[in-house]
Amino acid sequence: MTSVSDAPLDVAHHLALVGDPGAGAVATFIGQVRDHDPEASGTVARLEYEAHPDAGATLRAIAARVAGTHPVRVAVSHRVGDLSVGDLAVVVAVASAHRDLAFTVCREVIEAVKTDLPIWKRQVTTDGHGTWTGIGDVQPPANGGSTSAS
Repeated sequence: MTSVSDAPLDVAHHLALVGDPGAGAVATFIGQVRDHDPEASGTVARLEYEAHPDAGATLRAIAARVAGTHPVRVAVSHRVGDLSVGDLAVVVAVASAHRDLAFTVCREVIEAVKTDLPIWKRQVTTDGHGTWTGIGDVQPPANGGSTSAS
């Protein structure tokens, strides 16, 4: 299961999706909006995430690529739109027979999401200043970019 959506993320839903009687381990990664960042000019008030129209397909490909080499179940979602401090931005859940594999695959998924998923974030500080960050030299869509993909 993969999702790029503006809907709030539900950790319990992700855990249910990877549930398997043969799984002895479930590892999760939960990325949430924090009030600070070394790249921000002040206190972070919120994040704005924008997704390329292909973000949903890219996320499915990431999950399939990583899970395809291991006997695991993976659920991963990334939220887009306006998020407040404390909101969940990313959830990854991986179930496997043993903990080492669950941790390893969970890390592989989130690292691939961070480097390969075409989603950009704009950090907005309490003084209203905003800074875009994203992948490589690719810029966010200008007026007309997608904020939701499946």
